[in-house]
Amino acid sequence: MELAQAGSDGVGMNRRLMTIFAVAAVIAGGCCWIVYKLVSKGMQASKPVATTRVVAAAKDIPLGAVLTTADLTTMTLAGTPPKGAILKQEDALGRGAITQISQGEPILDSQLAGLGSGGGLAPTIPPGMRACAVRVDEVVGVAGFVIPGMRVDVLVSGNPPNDPQAGVETETILQNIQVLSAGTDIQRDAEGKPQQVQVVNLLVTPEQAQLLSLAANSLKIQLVLRNPLDTQTTKVPTTAMNNLFNNGNPPPPKEKHERGPGKPAAKPYEMVIINGNHTTDEKFGSPEGQH
Repeated sequence: MELAQAGSDGVGMNRRLMTIFAVAAVIAGGCCWIVYKLVSKGMQASKPVATTRVVAAAKDIPLGAVLTTADLTTMTLAGTPPKGAILKQEDALGRGAITQISQGEPILDSQLAGLGSGGGLAPTIPPGMRACAVRVDEVVGVAGFVIPGMRVDVLVSGNPPNDPQAGVETETILQNIQVLSAGTDIQRDAEGKPQQVQVVNLLVTPEQAQLLSLAANSLKIQLVLRNPLDTQTTKVPTTAMNNLFNNGNPPPPKEKHERGPGKPAAKPYEMVIINGNHTTDEKFGSPEGQH
């Protein structure tokens, strides 16, 4: 009896051990599967990413500059390069920059003028547009408030030719105009001596260029900066010198003394003056017209 009971206990223990081993094997297999997946993902993530070698600016390139070897370098970009990126330096050499390019920035084909167009301001002018030079004061020019790419309104001040007695008036003649370039120019003063003046080139239509040219002959031109995101144009009323002394409002119109409709004009009256033997008739204006 004791031997039979001992044998049955041994069999039960073996079954329990086999169950434990089976559960342990299942857990180990699951852990191995998880580790395998993690390692596989890590190996996939560590695969090398495709790179592209593109042409970049070796230094700051100003607007209108013709690119030379000293202006160019190369850089490696991971993934897909920008649209229009230049891959060979010979495709950029000798072309003019139509926008400012910062050092280390990839050079795009859209930032350069066509081959043979040269440098300077001319290649930056779109077809149908004109670059019109406007002389500005030192505050606007030297302080750097007006730089290429900004948007401005153009104001003119002076005496209107149709009413010289009205005083100085200011009017906005152009709105949302792009600045092409800003710098200095050499002009001669009244004595013929050379002097530096601040000049801003504006991108305008031919009709707008005529307005600016006409205004530059006899009026003072001033540029007013605007937010480049604000492209809306509004109707701005003319401001006269009298507005400054009337809380910004135009002065009230002068009263005109006119007779009402249908009312006949007053007739003059006569007076007979007798001086001795002389008699004289005198005519005088109507008393109603006297004030």
